[in-house]
Amino acid sequence: MSDWYKKSFGDDYLLVYKHRDIEDAYNEVKRMIEWLKLAEGSEVFDLCCGMGRHSMALTDCGFKVTGLDLSEVLLKEAVRLDTEQKVNWIQGDMRDVQLSQQFDAVVNLFTSFGYFEQDEENEKVLHEIYRLLKPAGQGQFIIDFLNPEFVERHIVPFSSREEGACTIEETRKLEDGFVRKTIVIREPGIEDRTYLEQVKLYHRDTFLAMLERAGLEVLNLYGDYDASPYSNAESKRMIFVGRRKG
Repeated sequence: MSDWYKKSFGDDYLLVYKHRDIEDAYNEVKRMIEWLKLAEGSEVFDLCCGMGRHSMALTDCGFKVTGLDLSEVLLKEAVRLDTEQKVNWIQGDMRDVQLSQQFDAVVNLFTSFGYFEQDEENEKVLHEIYRLLKPAGQGQFIIDFLNPEFVERHIVPFSSREEGACTIEETRKLEDGFVRKTIVIREPGIEDRTYLEQVKLYHRDTFLAMLERAGLEVLNLYGDYDASPYSNAESKRMIFVGRRKG
């Protein structure tokens, strides 16, 4: 499972997650702007931007955006959708971002965290967020993560749906401190395609301790993009909003 993301974020990812809505991304960005109170023209870094839905919504709201992702396939789709070439797209690893620039804000959205087996590797991502932010409390961040307690209570072991001629089957389980998903794509006349995904389940207090070690101060913790306060039992998300300390 150690490099599952290198295989999973390919052409079939666009099929499996095509239901993600551009309008939802715009609504989430509008809420982010309220939380961060960024001035127009602020420089925003979208860490793990995927196919760029949030990056492009941020540019349309008046910000200068750089989006980074490891997946060549997803970045190619982002470039295709970015017809006016508004975003600066970069391919790279979230643990070691090859940029010296510092930003007014860094956003890490839709559970693009916890991909790695070792805690130290996941914490490298938080230290990169710190490094990429402007100092002295100027740089702000949003990390949008799943709520482990909600996942543990409400995990759906199996689901199946149709996308055109394809059947997409998803099997989910809790194992060794991770939530793990197996995706099987069945298409007539073609051999089944199987992908694995996993996210390490960091509960609130553990996550807060990691952020503290990275020099990141949490100012608000929301349970969803409706700005509802975080609840261990009820919230679907853990959305950390804060700033760089030093």
